[in-house]
Amino acid sequence: MRPFTYERAADAASAVKAATETPNARFVAGGTNLLDLMKLEIETPTHLIDVGRLPMAGIEETAEGGLRIGAMATNSHVAADARVRSRYPVLTQAIVSGGSGQLRNKATTGGNLLQRTRCAYFYDTAKPCNKRAPGSGCGALEGLNRNSAIFGASHACIATHPSDMAVAMVALGASVEVLSPSGGARSFPLMELHRLPAERPDVDTHLVPGELITAVVLPPPPKGGQIYRKVRDRASYSAGLASVAIAGGQVALGAVAHKPWRAAEAEAALGAGASPAEAIAAELANASENGRNGFKINLVRRLVPAAIEEARSNWAEKNGSVA
Repeated sequence: MRPFTYERAADAASAVKAATETPNARFVAGGTNLLDLMKLEIETPTHLIDVGRLPMAGIEETAEGGLRIGAMATNSHVAADARVRSRYPVLTQAIVSGGSGQLRNKATTGGNLLQRTRCAYFYDTAKPCNKRAPGSGCGALEGLNRNSAIFGASHACIATHPSDMAVAMVALGASVEVLSPSGGARSFPLMELHRLPAERPDVDTHLVPGELITAVVLPPPPKGGQIYRKVRDRASYSAGLASVAIAGGQVALGAVAHKPWRAAEAEAALGAGASPAEAIAAELANASENGRNGFKINLVRRLVPAAIEEARSNWAEKNGSVA
């Protein structure tokens, strides 16, 4: 690990100011991803700004009937919150399916959204990776790409985003609140936070340098069943091969793209009366494989209809009607 300086932020405004004024500075809270990347010299910040103790760990009701989750709320705290469990079960299920209990106790909501890919070429500094070293090439294109993207990839990068929590939040239609270097706050849909790789896979999000995520806001729960299902090679210490979050008629996919993938084609087909199988077929018409990851297409083809049917069944059983 290379030398770096450290400061503990007194408040959000001073944290953003320090990040803006200090070259190569990074925010750190739980540190469950950043510190690992620093040890491998993949991330080499010269200054760390500790935001983990800022008073942004609460979960509050909103006037619209949703919840505002502070960026410093740990994954364990969010998953265990009674309001989340009863009104947004898909979110609790997604969080619990990602990482061990020890990691969830440290990982924060804001940090979870900003974690970086688990692509083996990104983690191996002896291999080419445009996300880690722009212009070096993408080793996965002709290499071990079994877990690469089937949606939204480019010739520069076929890596996938690792977050489970973000997939559920995208399905729920969540928004993100951030504090900008100008001192102003802005809010935008969470599905617009992450970028597709195009020619710049090293840039993961649309955040302005120095911006700090302060909260995630969930709208009122959608009508209809909710469920999160994830498939992986083994039940622990293994990244997902594919996942799906169902929130009423809203569908998001995980581990299949450079960002949480909102399945707009599938949603439109469901809204028009298509069967779950027909709906996911419409989405998969735009999927592509990269050598060894073609199985993901068939995996998603089976996973999504089963999840939709289970969510509908659960909703009907709970409400005594058909979803």
